[in-house]
Order: sequence, then C-alpha cells, then structure tokens
Amino acid sequence: MTYHEHTDYKYARNIRNGAPEAFKAFTEWDAQVMRGSNNAIPPKYAELMAVAVALTTQCAYCIEAHTKAAHAAGDTEQEIAESTMIAAALRAGGSYAHGFMAMKFFAQAEEAAKN
Repeated sequence: MTYHEHTDYKYARNIRNGAPEAFKAFTEWDAQVMRGSNNAIPPKYAELMAVAVALTTQCAYCIEAHTKAAHAAGDTEQEIAESTMIAAALRAGGSYAHGFMAMKFFAQAEEAAKN
C-alpha cells in the first residue's frame, strides 16, 4: 500500500459532503489568497512561495498542484530549484534553532541533577 496516491484526491468529495460549509469557506478563502484580484504579490511569486511551503510541509498534493501552477504562471525550472533549496535551508534552520531549546533543557537537567 502506498500512502500518497494521486487517486486519493477523489476523497476530497467525502470532506466536501461531510463538512460542506467549511469546505466551501476553505476553497473560497484559498482562491482569494492565491488568486485574489487585489493581491499585491503576483501569481508567479505566490506560486513559488506555495511550492516552498508545500515542500516544507511535505504535502504531496500541494507540491504537485503548486508546481504545475507555478509552471503555468511562468516560473522556470531554475526558480523551482532555488525555491527547493530555500525551503531546505529554512527547514534545516528550524532544526538548528530548535536545537537551542534542546541545549537549554539539557542545561536545566544538568543543573537539576546537581541540586
């Protein structure tokens, strides 16, 4: 069994049927955020941002949808590659920054062990 299958997308209808008002609100909000007529960020850049976030959250469906949308918006393979590396650096940076907490908790445990 594969956890991420392209055909799983058909189950969106179960969510739509089970929570129709929330589903409608979500899809309208998503459309406004990504393609609103008054958005200051052009679709080309919004899609690059979406690809980077999708890579970071590791949503396979978002990666596919936003990479294809980025292509349609005129983004290049180089821009997708650079967005990939930016996302990777930030994700690694998050691990590094959370390491500060690990060091703090270790120091606290050391201090507590002394007392």
